[in-house]
Amino acid sequence: MTTASPDRPYDDPRYDDLAAATVAARGVVAERFPDARTAWLGGSVARGEATAASDLDVTVLLDGPPAPFRDTVRWHGWLVELFVHTDASLDHYRRADLQDRRQPTMSRLVGESVVLVDRDGSGARRRAECLAEIGAGPSPLSDDDLRLARYRVTAWVDDLRSAAPALRTAAATTAYGELLGLLLDVHRRWRGQGKGLAREVLALDAAQGTRWLERADAGLAAALAGDPGPLAGLADEVLDLAGGPLREGLRLAGEEG
Repeated sequence: MTTASPDRPYDDPRYDDLAAATVAARGVVAERFPDARTAWLGGSVARGEATAASDLDVTVLLDGPPAPFRDTVRWHGWLVELFVHTDASLDHYRRADLQDRRQPTMSRLVGESVVLVDRDGSGARRRAECLAEIGAGPSPLSDDDLRLARYRVTAWVDDLRSAAPALRTAAATTAYGELLGLLLDVHRRWRGQGKGLAREVLALDAAQGTRWLERADAGLAAALAGDPGPLAGLADEVLDLAGGPLREGLRLAGEEG
């Protein structure tokens, strides 16, 4: 078995081979979690989207301790991220992702996966549940959450238009993420971070025949070069879809603690 170099752990063509990755992931689970009820190989490798920076994302379901925890290990040259859960912790993180973050990270790790071991049927059942959650999309934003999202995008675009050169990168990159997040909210699409954000907007573009991501990327490049106009104009379009810009008049109830 070829072992990845310690200083270049990802430079290994095996990550592009789903069959080899599945064998390796099953080996990790068998060695470290012999009592696992079920386990899944998810992430970019399972989706067929592995890159030079991919590792093996393995989610494991146990009846109890030492779960829940996460760990990153090297196993026979493979870099493996372990997400080890009980039923309760798995459901907790799924709910937090779906309701609070609007990013179905845990559901994707389980739903878009290869089932590695399934001793009681929970592997297939939970995989189907998670796929259904992903397909259903997020719930609509509440009125307060939508107003807050509009306010945030408006504020960042105002900052972008007036940012000093030394602050332009921070203002532009934040405005980029905020406006695309609001775009996804308006269309009841899941949010994401980094590449996940780009994937979600690409999926929206593919479904609607639009060019939001291409235009946002071009706008960001222009803003970083000193011209905030295209990115700010794109944000105005997104704000119009959401009900318009919002500055004064945002009043939200607080919490006493």
